[in-house]
Amino acid sequence: MIRSHRWTIACVAIGALAAVAPSPSFAAVDLPCRAVRMIVPWNAGGDTDLIFRPVVDALNALNPKAQLQVVNIGGQSGNKGAREVRDAKPDGCTLLAMHDSQITTYLAGGVDFTWDAFQPVALLTYTPSMLAAGTKTPYNDMAGLIDYAKKNPGQIKAGVTTGSTSQFLQLMIEDAAKISFKYVPYEGTRERNTALLANNIDVGESNILTAKEYVKNNQMKALAIATEKRDPLMPDLKTMREYGLDVVYGLSRGVVMPKGASAELVTYYEDLFRRAMQAPKVKEVMDTHSTWIQFKGAKDYAAFLKSEYEKSEKLAIKIGLYKKK
Repeated sequence: MIRSHRWTIACVAIGALAAVAPSPSFAAVDLPCRAVRMIVPWNAGGDTDLIFRPVVDALNALNPKAQLQVVNIGGQSGNKGAREVRDAKPDGCTLLAMHDSQITTYLAGGVDFTWDAFQPVALLTYTPSMLAAGTKTPYNDMAGLIDYAKKNPGQIKAGVTTGSTSQFLQLMIEDAAKISFKYVPYEGTRERNTALLANNIDVGESNILTAKEYVKNNQMKALAIATEKRDPLMPDLKTMREYGLDVVYGLSRGVVMPKGASAELVTYYEDLFRRAMQAPKVKEVMDTHSTWIQFKGAKDYAAFLKSEYEKSEKLAIKIGLYKKK
């Protein structure tokens, strides 16, 4: 997600009684299933999986009409699972853990649908991106990488999930620094980081959640973070802007449903996820993952996705990746 300002983290404390009390939206909903599939379109153990599981646990503790079950459907840069939700019945029994790749892969030509093929429910979190490097690379920060890239154009192997936010971050860096990478495709964050740890690639998009311990143990280098200010979890890591690159970027995660879902279903899930995000355990987990809670309901989330699409489209057109239809 392209950002021009830092999100403000908001987490509202609630009492135990309020946490479990049925919402008025419950009465209007009748689910034709015993369990709701919360489809995470990436493999187990990836960032999206790690972020959504505690949220689902908190939601299930609210005694919903049907318990949510995380179902991992990886493949096709997140689009295999997304397509399954797009084609599901809008009966409230199938949800999608969505992030910006459902926008970027469309703009990159990897899929023929984007965010508006779904019914937005709620925006949940934002995770800032960073650029990491393998330990055998001859540079230790962005200044060194830029200098090396200009002397060796197209020689830096950059791991990406094709068309995803991982590629868009590096496209932004290329555009801002006037350098070029050689892209190597991987399925997701976990696979890219495995390649980075093995020094099979030189650089890759990552985040503090994934990279912090590897950097601490000298298994990976952190070059710069794409935030406006340094992150307190890695205070010595400079921002892209400190290197003269106007690159502020990260990953927004939210929940969507199949298009055509009733207003009652949307309200039901919007309310559940709002309350789940207020759980102290969720905030604790997100803090340790350097992920910011930023809740938006269905209407505001739809407007947010539209705005983010327009920003990403503008970048994709500028760099020649996408031609407006």
